[in-house]
Amino acid sequence: MESAKKFLSENKPLLDMHKLDSIIRHALIEDIGRGDITTQLTIPETKEIKAQFIVKEDCVICGLPAAERVFKIADSNIKFSSGVKDGQKVKSGKIIAAVAGSARSILGAERVALNLLSMLSGVATKTREYVSEIEPHKTKITDTRKTFPGLRELQKYAVRVGGGYNHRMGLDEMILIKDNHLKVTEGYSKLPSVPKGFKIEIEVQNLDEFKHALRFKPDVIMLDNMEVGQIKEAVEIRDNTVFNSHHPRTKLEVSGGVEIKNVKKIAACGVDIISIGDLTHSVKSIDISLEVL
Repeated sequence: MESAKKFLSENKPLLDMHKLDSIIRHALIEDIGRGDITTQLTIPETKEIKAQFIVKEDCVICGLPAAERVFKIADSNIKFSSGVKDGQKVKSGKIIAAVAGSARSILGAERVALNLLSMLSGVATKTREYVSEIEPHKTKITDTRKTFPGLRELQKYAVRVGGGYNHRMGLDEMILIKDNHLKVTEGYSKLPSVPKGFKIEIEVQNLDEFKHALRFKPDVIMLDNMEVGQIKEAVEIRDNTVFNSHHPRTKLEVSGGVEIKNVKKIAACGVDIISIGDLTHSVKSIDISLEVL
């Protein structure tokens, strides 16, 4: 079996262009179907236009490469230019990009480009809010697998753009023993044999479970829906436990019940990771419009 990727991604906001193109082609087929009948009936085939993307609220921009690819896949002759970069904070009213070319092509691709740009900017903006809130603590803000089906690659890219990190991309990247696994197996007295290169994490829901999990020296222990007082105690227990010199210190991850109002208190406990499903599963899209000049 191949070695797994790192438990947390490197904080580099790079896009897999092959996966991006696959997502965009599917989205264009979904939206255009057999053809943009309204545009075909009202816009001359030779008509060319220019249009601008304008943000209607303060945000962190994300998804410009995706928006550009939408138009290039729809019509390779469309010209796309942007005045900002992904990850840049902008104010309401800012013109962030422009397109020029066939009116039919631009209007046909408009909604897919806006949907991606608005949603990804929403993810990046919320992530940046959490990352800024916990400064100067060194805790890493990460996402989860609670992403929109088919859009995980893009949503996790937006988390990185916002300054966060990616937890595992899929089930094949690491061993994470959660509560349902333990219910099925009725607990554990030893850890499974872990293939080379894979990290192992155990989810716990109280301090008794935590102390039991710590005995096995996993790479990570997830503190699920635990109160701040319990989190502090878990950190103290971990830090006061003497491990063999050859084994790195077990990292602690907090998950569940994390909100912007309590995330700094959690980070101050000394945990290594805070994973937040809300970054992706309940994202509020940013209001962005495409206006024809």
